[in-house]
Amino acid sequence: MRLQVASPFAAWATNVTGKPAGLEDFDPKDFPSRNLIVAMTTDKGLCGGVNSILCRMTRQLASKLEASGKSFDLIVLGEKGRGQLRRTHEDKILLSVTERQIPYTFDCASSISSEIIAASKNYDAIHLVYNNFKSAIAYVPSIKTLKPIVDVNNPFFVPYSIEPEDNVETLRNFLEYTVTCQVYHSLLDNATSEQSSRMNAMENASKNAGEMINKLTLQYNRARQARITTELIEIISGASALKAQN
Repeated sequence: MRLQVASPFAAWATNVTGKPAGLEDFDPKDFPSRNLIVAMTTDKGLCGGVNSILCRMTRQLASKLEASGKSFDLIVLGEKGRGQLRRTHEDKILLSVTERQIPYTFDCASSISSEIIAASKNYDAIHLVYNNFKSAIAYVPSIKTLKPIVDVNNPFFVPYSIEPEDNVETLRNFLEYTVTCQVYHSLLDNATSEQSSRMNAMENASKNAGEMINKLTLQYNRARQARITTELIEIISGASALKAQN
């Protein structure tokens, strides 16, 4: 429900930033020289491969950027992502945000966006890496690229009029709102993927536990029956021996 409410924010901002792309086998050849990657993970575990898959693909993206001679740094949202990414890219992590209040709100997204924008002054583009929810059993690791548009001469603004004219503060507010909208929707998209994955993981865990209980119960009953049978044989053997003596 919350994801549906946030969809109009993403629809509007996508007209500015472009559509997201699948992260698997993604080619960053069109990336600029300086990049800021924002990895969105969870603070809690027991949610399947939501974090491990996203972190693995983030590392693959980082390797491709290094191979092409492009620089990058990381902002990590979520304790699980921070724990995994700092093993290999601790020197690249500028900022980590953990213990976020659930459910996510637009105010929360605004606070995170302020930190991202403040850190992005020395970068040419911001890339949001998150899990795109598809269904109760499927989610797709995805990436959104946000290129700051703060130049009034940018071709994007040709169909529009800016008032007050050539006001840098207006463009700055426009950038902040655009980034916040995309961050807000991406947070909820990732949270929905987290919950669906956790539901499936717990369902599989319950199923496996049930199967294990049944297997152990059968094993116990067999051992119990074998013991009873052994005791009966000993009793019968003893009774037969006494009868033979008499």
